[in-house]
Amino acid sequence: ILGMFSEVKFPVPWGHVAAKAWGSSEGHPVLCLHGWLDNANTFDRLIPLLPRGCYYVAMDFSGHGLSSHRPAGCSYHFLDYVSDVRRVAAALQWRRFTLMGHSMGGAVAGMFCFLYPEMVDKLILLENLGFLLAPEDTEAWLESKRLVIDRLLSLEAKQQIPKAWSPEAALQRLLEANRHLTAEGGAILLQRGATETPAGLVYNRDMRVRTQSRESLTAEQCVKLLQKIQDRVLIIVAQDGLLIPSKLDSRNHFVKDLQEAFESTLKEHIQLVEVPGSHFVHLNTPEVVSGIITNFLTAQNTRARL
Repeated sequence: ILGMFSEVKFPVPWGHVAAKAWGSSEGHPVLCLHGWLDNANTFDRLIPLLPRGCYYVAMDFSGHGLSSHRPAGCSYHFLDYVSDVRRVAAALQWRRFTLMGHSMGGAVAGMFCFLYPEMVDKLILLENLGFLLAPEDTEAWLESKRLVIDRLLSLEAKQQIPKAWSPEAALQRLLEANRHLTAEGGAILLQRGATETPAGLVYNRDMRVRTQSRESLTAEQCVKLLQKIQDRVLIIVAQDGLLIPSKLDSRNHFVKDLQEAFESTLKEHIQLVEVPGSHFVHLNTPEVVSGIITNFLTAQNTRARL
C-alpha cells in the first residue's frame, strides 16, 4: 500500500541525509525533491495516488527536515543540493531513475539532469522550469554574491538559540510565510519540519539555508541544456502559482522569457501543463496533478498525450 512509508538514512561525511520511501524497492526508482525550507513530507498526499509499480524516495536536503545540517562555517551552495542527490543515488545504487522536484527541488533536479543526463530517464517539474536564471545586470549579480557572504557572517556572529513555539504559533508562522499553503498542508510539513522540546516546537531547518548561493544560467543556456533531455520532461505550473507570466512583477520577467524560449524552440519536446491551484498544488490538492504525473510515468513514449 503506497500510503505506508519507511524512514531511511544515508550516511554522509557531516552526518546523514534523511528520506522517506514508499513502495517496493524492486519498483522503478523515482527520487522526489522538495522545495526551499520545506521537507520530504511535501509529497505525503501525492505519492499514494501515483502508480504502484514505482519505488518512491523523497529525501530531505541537507539543513532541511530530518537531515543533518552542514558543518560550522559552511554556507549552502546550490550545487551542494545537487551533490546531495548524487550521494543518495549512489547509496541506493541507482544507475538510472526518474526525478520529480517541486519549486527549488525542480531547479536541483534540472541541474542534476544536465550534469548527469545518462542517469535520468524522465524529469517531472512541479511549479519550476528547471532553472535559476542569472540577473542580466552585472552589478545585481555581484550584489547577490556579496549578500550570501554577509548574511552567513551575520548569522554566525549572532549565534542565536533556536526559538521555541507553541504548535499553533509554529503553524501560524509557517502559513504566514507561505500564503499558498493550506492549514492541512502546513501541518503536514511541520510534522517533519520541527522537533518537540520541553520549551515547545523548534524548527529543524538550518538558518544558513537562507544564505544559499545560486547557480545561475542564461535563457540560451537553459534551452540548450533542455535539448539534451528533450522528450522526457513534464512541467506542471499552477494557475495561481509562482510561474504564470501575466501575474508576475517585472523582477520575474525571466519566467516569461524562458517560457517563450521553450515554446519557440522545444514546443514539440516538452509537456507544459497548466492546472488549477497554487504553488503547493501537489500538497493541497494532489488529485489535480496525480493523473497527469501517472500518465507521464507509465507512458512508454513520454510524448504520449496527457
